[in-house]
Amino acid sequence: MSFYYQKEEMGIFLKEILYKISNNRKNFLIDNIAITWINYSTNINFKKGFGCGINQKKQYYPASIVKLVYALAIYDWIEKKRVILNKEIENAVFNMLQYSSNDATSFLIDLLTGTTSGLSIEGVVWDQWKYQREIINDWLIDLGWDEVKEFNCCQKTWEDGPYGREKDFYDQNNQNRNSMSAYGTAKILEEIIHHKIYHQNNLKLKDFLFRNLAIDQKKENNNQVKGFLGEGLPQNTPFWSKAGLMSQARHDAAWWLNNKYSQTLLVVFGNGEIFANDTSFLPELSQAIYKFNQQNLASTL
Repeated sequence: MSFYYQKEEMGIFLKEILYKISNNRKNFLIDNIAITWINYSTNINFKKGFGCGINQKKQYYPASIVKLVYALAIYDWIEKKRVILNKEIENAVFNMLQYSSNDATSFLIDLLTGTTSGLSIEGVVWDQWKYQREIINDWLIDLGWDEVKEFNCCQKTWEDGPYGREKDFYDQNNQNRNSMSAYGTAKILEEIIHHKIYHQNNLKLKDFLFRNLAIDQKKENNNQVKGFLGEGLPQNTPFWSKAGLMSQARHDAAWWLNNKYSQTLLVVFGNGEIFANDTSFLPELSQAIYKFNQQNLASTL
């Protein structure tokens, strides 16, 4: 059973807008896109949203989208007293989500798994290291969510690639690199934005994902708005997101308020060099979906 209700009208519109966008681009393949789109009521007691998807259960390399998983994991570790929250951990999670810091991510993965990067190792020590690095995947399975059971989230994120034992852990032909789906990513983001109850003394993951669209798209470094979903929305839109970008991918996972009645979750994975270099596709898509929502949501929720 899906964690949202299927909405036929949304699926029809999504196919139409993708067809329109693809006609204006060369070598644009819808097979290389994965999308999960869900609309919700702003009623605090809502159970499920209404949505649709395309290729949404296919597993892709998530780039920095995986940092949503690591953030939720450290939140859970703290809730279960496996880790004691302090200012250093809080700053690391903030920098990982707000600025997509790979250094912060490396620190947090070491903390979650009890492993460290370094030279290649062998034998029993290597087997133990690999076992511990799989702890986050084990946790994902223990959640009991079908949406994330095929995820592989055990690797750090890099500027220019892994070395030593980290490279060895990627396995031949990068067979063990991270993989996620748009569908499962949407489930993770829904959990962070809507289901977690943030107390005074715990990690404010939702706050760490907030972006001021008017200010953030002007940033020169670590810009997760310009060229992504946020750019296509009115600048006064309340907006939370985590983007992922590398030479072969441009992804975004976002949540925003449409008006006082409705809110939207949109996850888009664009795979391949064409999407990585296309800075207008995601804004065009979010703009079209925003306009659709303004015209239709009063009657669809």
